[in-house]
Amino acid sequence: MAQRGSYAKGIAKREEILTTALDVIAREGYRGASVKELAEAVGLSQAGLLHYFDSKDELFTAILRKRDELDLETYRTEPDVDPLRIFLRVMRHNADVPGLVELYTRLNAEASDHDHPAHQFFAERRATMTELFGGLVAEGKRTGRYPADLDTASFALVLTAAADGLQTLWLQDPTIDMASELERLLVSLGALSPERSTTA
Repeated sequence: MAQRGSYAKGIAKREEILTTALDVIAREGYRGASVKELAEAVGLSQAGLLHYFDSKDELFTAILRKRDELDLETYRTEPDVDPLRIFLRVMRHNADVPGLVELYTRLNAEASDHDHPAHQFFAERRATMTELFGGLVAEGKRTGRYPADLDTASFALVLTAAADGLQTLWLQDPTIDMASELERLLVSLGALSPERSTTA
């Protein structure tokens, strides 16, 4: 029983660290979120913080995973909303949390190294996005909304790449409206109707 209780406390502390880290990075930015500052925010030493994670990179990867979980909970509250509209809502929200966008783009680039702790996370994330958007396209083909020869996997890949690329460009030039640019792309591909493109 004692071991079970200790394990539960460890899980709870890990969740506290991730939730706090999300707030700190969103508020202070990626550069202002050192392991020391994150540890202090949850009342731990640096060694104490890293007791719950194998490395700084694993910590930051876990933060991104937690961010995705929370975004899913927040933006999928309406079951009948088009998932593409949900995707645009997330992109609009990202403009309010530049520190998390910077963390995402940095780890995304570093994850090209197959030994990086974030490599598996981004591979799984890409597969999830492919499944989600691929399902939309497949349904659209059945209903005649999309051309029968539209490449399902290619659509998902290009949409994910466009979103990732826009986030990188936005960090360089914050005047870019990421969600609006992505929306224009979706309209041009026939994935969203022009008359619906002003709301999300």
